[in-house]
Amino acid sequence: MKTKFYPKRIVKSFRDLDVYQKTFSNSVEVMKKIVPEVKDSPLRDRIIESGLSIPNLIAEAHSHRFDDFKKACDLMDESMAECNKVVVYLEQARDIHNTDKIITEEIIKNYINTRWKILNLQRAWKKFQEKYEEKRGMKQE
Repeated sequence: MKTKFYPKRIVKSFRDLDVYQKTFSNSVEVMKKIVPEVKDSPLRDRIIESGLSIPNLIAEAHSHRFDDFKKACDLMDESMAECNKVVVYLEQARDIHNTDKIITEEIIKNYINTRWKILNLQRAWKKFQEKYEEKRGMKQE
């Protein structure tokens, strides 16, 4: 059975990136559903800091992808690391504070899937950058 081809939407700003939208909605969900359940825990600040930083890192990486590509890649790496941290913190919150296991597992799954999407986006940017440099004769040996 053939599947229909759907072209990807044009990315005009960081807000059009699927990974930005997913991490933004994940952070909102964490703030509304998980943070209130760990209000007196040292995990609270770590969850908030990491969860809220990921969409910011993606937005900043998008801004630097043409003027400082290495910095953009470093920011994408940092956003993937923050996804991993959030997963660890959410697992700890689930097991220590007995947060709603179904909601927590769903959010964890979202962060893991989004982390893979960030990696794929970074790879696509690298492939584009290589072609751009090759076309412009900027490829360094």
